[in-house]
Order: sequence, then C-alpha cells, then structure tokens
Amino acid sequence: MSRRARQTNRSGASQRQLRVGELIRHALAEMLIRGEVHDPVLEGHMITVPEVRMSPDLRLATIYVMPLGGRDQAEVIEALDRNKKFLRGEVARAVNLKFAPEIRFHIDERFEEAERIQKLLRTPVVQKDLDAKDLDAQNSDKKTEDDE
Repeated sequence: MSRRARQTNRSGASQRQLRVGELIRHALAEMLIRGEVHDPVLEGHMITVPEVRMSPDLRLATIYVMPLGGRDQAEVIEALDRNKKFLRGEVARAVNLKFAPEIRFHIDERFEEAERIQKLLRTPVVQKDLDAKDLDAQNSDKKTEDDE
C-alpha cells in the first residue's frame, strides 16, 4: 500500500472527493429546485441534499437526501431511483468529470439522530446533571475571583 493511500484511509475523504461531492450536491439541488425532474412524487416534495460522498476513484456518488418534514421518505427514494439515469446524465453535464459517477440515494439519518440527542438532553435526569455542572462551574469561578 502506498504512503498516500494510507494517509487517505486514515484522514477520510480527500480534498478532491469533497470538492466533487459539493459540485454534485449543488447541481442536484438546483435540478430539484427548478423542477427539472418530471415525477409527480418529486414535484410534490421539497427535498434537501445535505451531503454527497464520493468514492476514492470518483465513480460512485452516494447522495443523502431528506424530504422536507421527513414525510414519504420511501416514496421519495423510489422516485429518485426511477429517475437515476436522467439525474446521472444531468449531473455529468453540470460537473465536468472524466466519468459520470454512478449514483445511489440514501435517506440522511443525521436529522433523526440530532432530534434523538435533543430529546435525551431534555430528559429530567440529564437536566439535573447539567444544572449540577453549571453550579459547579459557577462555584469554581467564584473561588478564582476570591483568590485574586
């Protein structure tokens, strides 16, 4: 394994992968906003594209999407999969790459995970712990002021 390959595996996506992913994300988001995909399911939903992850060889784009409000997720993914060939061609025209990447659509789980964490933070047990830490922090600040 080359030194460069080892570094890429440890540090995550390369700068080129990130840049191409952002270009594809912007191109796809613009197509969805303008309504260029003529599908009744997609026309009835506002869809956000929070992230596109590229494979190291830039031949596979994993596109994470979320319908506004999180409703009809399965139907939206099915509609995007039905129009995958058209979307791939349009992305290839919009983003100048040697090869048009194969595209896969997945639901973005980060919104649900963030909501789950927020619910946990609002539970009484966690609130009690957070209040106790705030009180300890205030007491330590008073001690340093008194020491001066």
